[in-house]
Amino acid sequence: MYTPSALRLHGDSQKPCTCEPAVVTKYQKRISGPLLDRIDIHIEVPRVDYEKLSGNKLGESSESIRKRVQTARDIQNHRFTHSIDIVSNADMRIGEVRQFCQLQPEGQSLMRAAMSQLNSSARAYHRILKLSRTIADLAGSEEIQSPHLAEALQYRPKIMMG
Repeated sequence: MYTPSALRLHGDSQKPCTCEPAVVTKYQKRISGPLLDRIDIHIEVPRVDYEKLSGNKLGESSESIRKRVQTARDIQNHRFTHSIDIVSNADMRIGEVRQFCQLQPEGQSLMRAAMSQLNSSARAYHRILKLSRTIADLAGSEEIQSPHLAEALQYRPKIMMG
């Protein structure tokens, strides 16, 4: 028997998934774990409520977001000035990750727990650190702080392939 949380896991809050768990698992395994590891950001996009669509509240403007992204890109360009083949955090190799993605003790504890719970690969570890560095850049932070790391961890797949 399905539980309400299991129903929402594979569907949305208004239309529960009625698939058998074995069918869902078979479908999810069509994309291999190593392939999923190469995707930096996994975002579940839920149904948008009518109230949010019809409301008057505006989000951050495109111009404001563009400025923040450009500032982060400028930070990365400066960071990699002496590198011929690295222009952004995504291009970093392991040496650059170790140099530019150092975690404070609190962040190390968070990453250690996440790696254990998520059973993540070395590739996923480095991708999480690079994404954390980008999130910190977008926030204008010189250091990767725990909230930046926590946000990057939220973008990993929710269901790990076995």
